[in-house]
Amino acid sequence: DYGVVLKHGGGPGQCDTLGARDVWVYESEGTYYMHYDAAGPEAWLCALATSKDLMHWEKKGAVLELGAPGEEDSKSASYGVTYLDRKTWHMFYLGTPNTSRPPDRVPAFPYLTMKARGESAAGPWSKQRDVVPFRPKPGTYYSATASPGHVVKHKGEYLQFFSPSTFDPGTRRTKRTIGIARTRNLDGAWAIVPQPIVPLEEQIENSSLYYEPANKTWFLFTNHVGIRKGYEYTDAIWVYWTKDLNRWRAQDKAIVLDPANCKWSRNIIGLPSVVKYGDRLAIFYDGQAGEEMSHMRRDVGLAFLKLPLRAPSSPVK
Repeated sequence: DYGVVLKHGGGPGQCDTLGARDVWVYESEGTYYMHYDAAGPEAWLCALATSKDLMHWEKKGAVLELGAPGEEDSKSASYGVTYLDRKTWHMFYLGTPNTSRPPDRVPAFPYLTMKARGESAAGPWSKQRDVVPFRPKPGTYYSATASPGHVVKHKGEYLQFFSPSTFDPGTRRTKRTIGIARTRNLDGAWAIVPQPIVPLEEQIENSSLYYEPANKTWFLFTNHVGIRKGYEYTDAIWVYWTKDLNRWRAQDKAIVLDPANCKWSRNIIGLPSVVKYGDRLAIFYDGQAGEEMSHMRRDVGLAFLKLPLRAPSSPVK
Protein backbone atom coordinates (compact mmCIF):
# COMPACT_ATOMS: atom_id res chain seq x y z
CA ASP A 1 0.00 0.00 0.00
CA TYR A 2 1.41 3.38 -1.05
CA GLY A 3 -1.23 5.51 0.68
CA VAL A 4 -3.33 8.53 -0.30
CA VAL A 5 -2.59 10.10 -3.69
CA LEU A 6 -5.64 12.33 -4.16
CA LYS A 7 -7.39 14.06 -1.28
CA HIS A 8 -10.87 15.46 -1.54
CA GLY A 9 -11.22 19.24 -1.58
CA GLY A 10 -9.53 21.93 -3.61
CA GLY A 11 -10.94 20.87 -6.98
CA PRO A 12 -12.09 23.51 -9.51
CA GLY A 13 -15.45 25.00 -8.61
CA GLN A 14 -15.48 23.17 -5.26
CA CYS A 15 -16.32 20.06 -7.28
CA ASP A 16 -14.93 17.61 -4.67
CA THR A 17 -15.31 19.57 -1.45
CA LEU A 18 -17.42 16.76 0.10
CA GLY A 19 -15.50 13.76 -1.17
CA ALA A 20 -13.52 11.95 -3.88
CA ARG A 21 -14.20 8.27 -4.63
CA ASP A 22 -15.21 5.61 -7.21
CA VAL A 23 -12.19 5.93 -9.48
CA TRP A 24 -11.52 4.82 -13.05
CA VAL A 25 -7.89 5.18 -14.17
CA TYR A 26 -6.67 4.80 -17.76
CA GLU A 27 -3.58 5.69 -19.79
CA SER A 28 -3.15 7.42 -23.15
CA GLU A 29 0.11 8.51 -24.79
CA GLY A 30 2.09 8.53 -21.57
CA THR A 31 -0.47 10.41 -19.46
CA TYR A 32 -2.66 8.80 -16.81
CA TYR A 33 -6.25 9.95 -16.47
CA MET A 34 -8.40 9.50 -13.39
CA HIS A 35 -12.16 9.82 -13.46
CA TYR A 36 -13.51 10.05 -9.93
CA ASP A 37 -16.82 10.81 -8.30
CA ALA A 38 -16.48 14.38 -7.06
CA ALA A 39 -19.03 15.19 -4.37
CA GLY A 40 -19.65 18.90 -4.66
CA PRO A 41 -22.21 21.45 -3.47
CA GLU A 42 -24.72 20.57 -6.21
CA ALA A 43 -24.19 16.88 -7.01
CA TRP A 44 -21.82 13.96 -7.44
CA LEU A 45 -20.28 14.37 -10.89
CA CYS A 46 -17.57 12.60 -12.86
CA ALA A 47 -14.40 14.70 -12.49
CA LEU A 48 -10.96 14.40 -14.08
CA ALA A 49 -7.42 14.46 -12.72
CA THR A 50 -4.21 13.75 -14.70
CA SER A 51 -0.77 12.46 -13.78
CA LYS A 52 2.56 11.32 -15.22
CA ASP A 53 3.64 9.15 -12.26
CA LEU A 54 0.39 7.97 -10.57
CA MET A 55 1.38 9.68 -7.29
CA HIS A 56 0.91 13.35 -8.18
CA TRP A 57 -2.39 14.40 -9.71
CA GLU A 58 -3.66 17.66 -11.19
CA LYS A 59 -7.39 18.18 -10.79
CA LYS A 60 -9.22 19.43 -13.88
CA GLY A 61 -12.79 19.59 -12.56
CA ALA A 62 -16.08 18.00 -13.59
CA VAL A 63 -16.31 16.55 -17.10
CA LEU A 64 -20.04 15.75 -17.01
CA GLU A 65 -23.00 17.92 -16.11
CA LEU A 66 -26.34 17.00 -14.59
CA GLY A 67 -29.16 16.18 -16.95
CA ALA A 68 -32.22 18.39 -17.14
CA PRO A 69 -35.06 17.85 -14.63
CA GLY A 70 -36.81 14.59 -15.45
CA GLU A 71 -33.86 13.06 -17.30
CA GLU A 72 -32.28 9.84 -16.04
CA ASP A 73 -29.09 11.59 -14.92
CA SER A 74 -30.78 14.64 -13.44
CA LYS A 75 -29.34 14.04 -9.96
CA SER A 76 -25.96 12.44 -10.69
CA ALA A 77 -23.70 11.82 -13.70
CA SER A 78 -20.74 9.96 -12.25
CA TYR A 79 -18.37 6.93 -12.44
CA GLY A 80 -17.14 7.32 -16.03
CA VAL A 81 -15.71 4.08 -17.50
CA THR A 82 -13.82 4.66 -20.77
CA TYR A 83 -12.98 2.55 -23.82
CA LEU A 84 -10.88 3.60 -26.84
CA ASP A 85 -12.15 2.09 -30.10
CA ARG A 86 -9.65 3.04 -32.80
CA LYS A 87 -9.82 6.85 -32.66
CA THR A 88 -13.08 7.26 -30.76
CA TRP A 89 -13.29 7.47 -26.99
CA HIS A 90 -16.44 6.01 -25.44
CA MET A 91 -17.63 6.60 -21.89
CA PHE A 92 -20.20 4.55 -20.01
CA TYR A 93 -21.26 6.46 -16.93
CA LEU A 94 -23.63 6.09 -14.01
CA GLY A 95 -26.76 8.19 -14.10
CA THR A 96 -29.61 8.40 -11.61
CA PRO A 97 -32.65 10.62 -10.99
CA ASN A 98 -32.48 9.94 -7.23
CA THR A 99 -30.16 10.92 -4.38
CA SER A 100 -30.21 11.31 -0.63
CA ARG A 101 -31.00 14.68 0.88
CA PRO A 102 -28.62 17.66 0.73
CA PRO A 103 -25.88 18.34 1.47
CA ASP A 104 -24.57 14.80 0.83
CA ARG A 105 -26.71 13.96 -2.22
CA VAL A 106 -25.51 10.35 -2.34
CA PRO A 107 -26.66 8.68 -5.60
CA ALA A 108 -29.60 6.33 -4.98
CA PHE A 109 -31.21 3.49 -6.94
CA PRO A 110 -31.72 2.94 -9.76
CA TYR A 111 -28.13 3.09 -10.99
CA LEU A 112 -28.31 3.34 -14.78
CA THR A 113 -25.68 2.88 -17.49
CA MET A 114 -25.56 5.87 -19.82
CA LYS A 115 -23.34 6.79 -22.77
CA ALA A 116 -21.10 9.65 -23.93
CA ARG A 117 -18.43 10.18 -26.61
CA GLY A 118 -15.15 12.04 -26.33
CA GLU A 119 -12.79 13.71 -28.78
CA SER A 120 -9.76 12.64 -26.73
CA ALA A 121 -8.83 10.84 -23.51
CA ALA A 122 -9.55 14.09 -21.68
CA GLY A 123 -12.82 14.79 -23.49
CA PRO A 124 -14.74 16.99 -23.96
CA TRP A 125 -17.55 14.49 -23.56
CA SER A 126 -20.89 14.68 -25.37
CA LYS A 127 -23.81 12.74 -23.92
CA GLN A 128 -25.58 10.38 -26.31
CA ARG A 129 -29.18 10.59 -25.19
CA ASP A 130 -30.34 8.26 -27.95
CA VAL A 131 -28.09 5.39 -26.82
CA VAL A 132 -29.51 3.10 -24.10
CA PRO A 133 -26.95 0.36 -23.39
CA PHE A 134 -29.14 -1.58 -20.90
CA ARG A 135 -31.48 -0.98 -17.99
CA PRO A 136 -32.60 -2.81 -14.82
CA LYS A 137 -35.25 -5.44 -15.49
CA PRO A 138 -37.85 -6.68 -12.97
CA GLY A 139 -37.52 -10.31 -11.93
CA THR A 140 -33.82 -10.58 -12.76
CA TYR A 141 -30.53 -10.36 -10.87
CA TYR A 142 -30.28 -6.80 -12.20
CA SER A 143 -33.71 -5.59 -11.12
CA ALA A 144 -32.42 -2.80 -8.84
CA THR A 145 -29.27 -1.59 -10.57
CA ALA A 146 -27.38 -2.10 -13.82
CA SER A 147 -24.42 0.26 -13.66
CA PRO A 148 -21.32 0.39 -15.89
CA GLY A 149 -18.20 -1.72 -15.71
CA HIS A 150 -15.00 -2.61 -17.54
CA VAL A 151 -15.31 -3.10 -21.31
CA VAL A 152 -13.06 -5.49 -23.28
CA LYS A 153 -13.11 -6.66 -26.88
CA HIS A 154 -13.19 -10.44 -27.15
CA LYS A 155 -13.61 -12.62 -30.24
CA GLY A 156 -15.25 -9.95 -32.35
CA GLU A 157 -17.64 -8.59 -29.72
CA TYR A 158 -17.50 -6.28 -26.73
CA LEU A 159 -18.07 -7.56 -23.20
CA GLN A 160 -18.99 -5.22 -20.37
CA PHE A 161 -18.60 -6.54 -16.82
CA PHE A 162 -21.38 -4.46 -15.32
CA SER A 163 -22.67 -4.14 -11.75
CA PRO A 164 -26.14 -5.61 -11.15
CA SER A 165 -28.11 -5.89 -7.94
CA THR A 166 -31.52 -6.98 -6.72
CA PHE A 167 -33.51 -6.68 -3.51
CA ASP A 168 -33.87 -9.86 -1.46
CA PRO A 169 -37.23 -9.75 0.36
CA GLY A 170 -36.14 -12.56 2.69
CA THR A 171 -33.19 -10.68 4.20
CA ARG A 172 -34.57 -7.26 3.22
CA ARG A 173 -31.14 -6.40 1.83
CA THR A 174 -29.62 -5.70 -1.55
CA LYS A 175 -27.66 -8.54 -3.15
CA ARG A 176 -24.88 -7.75 -5.61
CA THR A 177 -22.67 -9.45 -8.17
CA ILE A 178 -21.04 -8.92 -11.58
CA GLY A 179 -22.78 -9.66 -14.87
CA ILE A 180 -21.74 -9.69 -18.52
CA ALA A 181 -23.40 -7.63 -21.25
CA ARG A 182 -22.53 -8.17 -24.93
CA THR A 183 -22.65 -6.06 -28.07
CA ARG A 184 -20.99 -5.61 -31.46
CA ASN A 185 -21.87 -1.92 -31.55
CA LEU A 186 -20.67 0.40 -28.79
CA ASP A 187 -23.35 2.90 -29.79
CA GLY A 188 -26.12 0.32 -29.66
CA ALA A 189 -27.97 -1.86 -27.18
CA TRP A 190 -26.28 -4.63 -25.18
CA ALA A 191 -27.59 -8.15 -24.52
CA ILE A 192 -27.25 -9.25 -20.89
CA VAL A 193 -26.23 -12.82 -20.10
CA PRO A 194 -29.09 -14.44 -18.12
CA GLN A 195 -26.84 -15.54 -15.23
CA PRO A 196 -24.14 -13.51 -13.40
CA ILE A 197 -20.50 -14.61 -13.39
CA VAL A 198 -20.74 -15.60 -9.70
CA PRO A 199 -23.73 -15.94 -7.32
CA LEU A 200 -25.39 -12.92 -5.74
CA GLU A 201 -24.26 -14.19 -2.35
CA GLU A 202 -20.71 -13.05 -3.20
CA GLN A 203 -21.83 -9.46 -2.49
CA ILE A 204 -19.47 -7.76 -4.94
CA GLU A 205 -19.83 -4.72 -7.18
CA ASN A 206 -17.82 -2.86 -9.85
CA SER A 207 -15.10 -4.32 -12.03
CA SER A 208 -11.59 -3.64 -13.28
CA LEU A 209 -9.87 -6.29 -15.40
CA TYR A 210 -6.23 -7.15 -16.05
CA TYR A 211 -4.96 -9.77 -18.50
CA GLU A 212 -1.69 -11.48 -17.56
CA PRO A 213 0.02 -12.64 -20.75
CA ALA A 214 2.62 -14.66 -18.82
CA ASN A 215 0.01 -17.30 -17.90
CA LYS A 216 -2.95 -16.28 -20.12
CA THR A 217 -5.12 -15.50 -17.11
CA TRP A 218 -7.74 -12.81 -16.59
CA PHE A 219 -7.94 -11.16 -13.17
CA LEU A 220 -11.11 -9.29 -12.18
CA PHE A 221 -10.74 -6.84 -9.31
CA THR A 222 -13.93 -5.90 -7.51
CA ASN A 223 -15.38 -4.47 -4.32
CA HIS A 224 -16.74 -6.63 -1.53
CA VAL A 225 -19.64 -5.20 0.48
CA GLY A 226 -19.70 -6.17 4.14
CA ILE A 227 -22.09 -5.52 7.02
CA ARG A 228 -21.21 -4.19 10.44
CA LYS A 229 -23.85 -3.39 13.05
CA GLY A 230 -26.50 -3.40 10.33
CA TYR A 231 -24.57 -0.95 8.13
CA GLU A 232 -23.46 -1.95 4.62
CA TYR A 233 -20.07 -0.68 3.52
CA THR A 234 -17.25 -1.47 1.11
CA ASP A 235 -14.75 -3.39 3.23
CA ALA A 236 -12.24 -4.97 0.80
CA ILE A 237 -10.97 -5.44 -2.73
CA TRP A 238 -11.28 -9.00 -3.97
CA VAL A 239 -9.88 -10.58 -7.14
CA TYR A 240 -11.27 -13.46 -9.20
CA TRP A 241 -9.33 -15.25 -11.93
CA THR A 242 -10.07 -17.33 -15.01
CA LYS A 243 -8.61 -18.32 -18.36
CA ASP A 244 -12.01 -18.02 -20.03
CA LEU A 245 -13.75 -14.62 -19.85
CA ASN A 246 -17.14 -16.31 -20.11
CA ARG A 247 -16.60 -18.79 -17.24
CA TRP A 248 -15.82 -17.81 -13.66
CA ARG A 249 -15.92 -19.72 -10.36
CA ALA A 250 -16.75 -18.23 -6.99
CA GLN A 251 -14.04 -20.29 -5.27
CA ASP A 252 -11.28 -18.86 -7.50
CA LYS A 253 -10.77 -15.66 -5.56
CA ALA A 254 -8.52 -13.94 -3.04
CA ILE A 255 -8.47 -10.84 -0.86
CA VAL A 256 -6.19 -8.16 -2.31
CA LEU A 257 -6.64 -5.22 0.05
CA ASP A 258 -8.52 -4.69 3.29
CA PRO A 259 -7.84 -2.81 6.56
CA ALA A 260 -5.26 -5.46 7.53
CA ASN A 261 -2.81 -4.34 4.84
CA CYS A 262 -4.05 -0.81 4.08
CA LYS A 263 -1.98 1.63 6.10
CA TRP A 264 -4.39 4.58 6.28
CA SER A 265 -8.05 3.55 5.87
CA ARG A 266 -9.23 1.63 8.93
CA ASN A 267 -12.64 0.54 7.68
CA ILE A 268 -13.49 1.62 4.14
CA ILE A 269 -11.80 0.04 1.13
CA GLY A 270 -13.69 1.28 -1.92
CA LEU A 271 -14.08 0.54 -5.59
CA PRO A 272 -10.88 -0.61 -7.39
CA SER A 273 -9.36 0.47 -10.69
CA VAL A 274 -6.20 -1.20 -11.97
CA VAL A 275 -3.64 -0.12 -14.56
CA LYS A 276 -0.22 -1.51 -15.56
CA TYR A 277 2.71 0.67 -14.45
CA GLY A 278 6.11 -0.71 -15.45
CA ASP A 279 6.65 -4.06 -13.72
CA ARG A 280 3.79 -3.45 -11.28
CA LEU A 281 0.02 -3.36 -11.34
CA ALA A 282 -1.33 -0.19 -9.75
CA ILE A 283 -4.57 -0.54 -7.78
CA PHE A 284 -6.51 2.63 -7.03
CA TYR A 285 -9.26 2.65 -4.42
CA ASP A 286 -11.03 5.04 -2.06
CA GLY A 287 -11.03 5.07 1.73
CA GLN A 288 -11.38 7.14 4.88
CA ALA A 289 -8.85 7.98 7.53
CA GLY A 290 -10.09 7.63 11.09
CA GLU A 291 -13.13 5.74 12.27
CA GLU A 292 -15.80 7.30 10.08
CA MET A 293 -17.78 4.91 7.87
CA SER A 294 -19.78 7.04 5.48
CA HIS A 295 -20.10 7.75 1.78
CA MET A 296 -18.64 11.21 2.27
CA ARG A 297 -15.18 12.73 2.81
CA ARG A 298 -13.34 9.91 1.12
CA ASP A 299 -9.90 10.14 -0.48
CA VAL A 300 -8.18 8.09 -3.19
CA GLY A 301 -5.39 5.66 -2.31
CA LEU A 302 -2.92 3.58 -4.30
CA ALA A 303 -1.47 0.10 -3.81
CA PHE A 304 0.75 -2.11 -5.99
CA LEU A 305 1.08 -5.76 -6.96
CA LYS A 306 4.23 -7.13 -8.57
CA LEU A 307 3.94 -8.48 -12.10
CA PRO A 308 3.45 -11.04 -13.47
CA LEU A 309 0.34 -11.90 -11.48
CA ARG A 310 -0.08 -15.52 -10.47
CA ALA A 311 -3.13 -17.12 -8.94
CA PRO A 312 -2.69 -19.04 -5.67
CA SER A 313 -1.68 -22.67 -6.20
CA SER A 314 -4.90 -23.97 -4.63
CA PRO A 315 -8.45 -22.56 -4.63
CA VAL A 316 -9.56 -20.41 -1.70
CA LYS A 317 -12.22 -22.23 0.33
